[in-house]
Amino acid sequence: MPRELFMEYAWRFIGTFYVWGGDDPSGFDCSGYAIEVCKSVGALPRHGDWTAEGLWNHFSDKKVVKPYEGCLVFWANDAGKPVHVEICVNENLSIGASGGGSNTTTIAKAIEHNAFIKMRPMESRSRILGFVDPLMDS
Repeated sequence: MPRELFMEYAWRFIGTFYVWGGDDPSGFDCSGYAIEVCKSVGALPRHGDWTAEGLWNHFSDKKVVKPYEGCLVFWANDAGKPVHVEICVNENLSIGASGGGSNTTTIAKAIEHNAFIKMRPMESRSRILGFVDPLMDS
């Protein structure tokens, strides 16, 4: 049941604007969106380092080899540091807050950059770091 609720809640935000540092329905960045959905089913404690890197580290004991519905997918920069996170829909698609960056700080900039929560093929972005299942053992 938590996975079903997790995904139902994740889908509610499709079309929500990307805003750098955003962590609520007025605008999310990638980790803000993942955090909101994880917290909705109790998969994250209230406080912590919830950047993409912080989420990767927090769920390090829940890594999986192949993605499936409800997993988190992480992408790395050239140095191998986690810098982006989205939610897996299946083994090929993910939904996440994307298209923005640190300069996307307003809704107007999000519109200009086509930055919002959307679904896309995971392979459309290079350097997948790995997958974790935040709902494992729940």
